[in-house]
Amino acid sequence: MDLLTIAGLAMIALWAAGTFAFEAPGFIHGLLTLGVFFIVLGAVKRAERKRTGGPTT
Repeated sequence: MDLLTIAGLAMIALWAAGTFAFEAPGFIHGLLTLGVFFIVLGAVKRAERKRTGGPTT
C-alpha cells in the first residue's frame, strides 16, 4: 500500500467515527470525500506506474 491509500483509509475511518460519535457537522463529510479521492488517486497512480514501467516506490 502506498501513502495515498493509507491516508484515504485513515480519513474514512475518522469520518465513520465522527459520524457515529458526533452529530456529523458538514466538515466531517469532507473527510469521506477526500478519503475516497485519495484511494482512487492512489489506484490510478499505481496502475499508471505498472503500465509505464515506472518506479515501484
